[in-house]
Amino acid sequence: MSSFKDLIVYKKAFALSMEIFEVSKGFPKEEKYSLTDQVRRSSRSVCANIGEAYRKRRYPAHFISKLTDSDAENSETQVWIDFAFACKYIDENTSISFTQRSEEVGRLINHMIANPEKYL
Repeated sequence: MSSFKDLIVYKKAFALSMEIFEVSKGFPKEEKYSLTDQVRRSSRSVCANIGEAYRKRRYPAHFISKLTDSDAENSETQVWIDFAFACKYIDENTSISFTQRSEEVGRLINHMIANPEKYL
């Protein structure tokens, strides 16, 4: 594998982030500097940290550290999804879909954390 962009986890996280971006365009203007920016930032950070981790894979501790950052951003994204649903900015089906996809990304990240030798 020559690029982090080839990783299934990156592809899934990127697709989710882009869908969150599209849906968040419909959030109210008063949420622009809070919920909208936060959910976009955290979902994008999942991808960015995967990219950084992949470039640090020669150093297992650094690789794992960046992956744990990615996992934390993924969890934060789930919190913002919960807020978006509670505020009625997204419907239940969207909330469930986003959460399930985020959980899948989390499982893939945690597999990488538990098995770094497969990526080094």
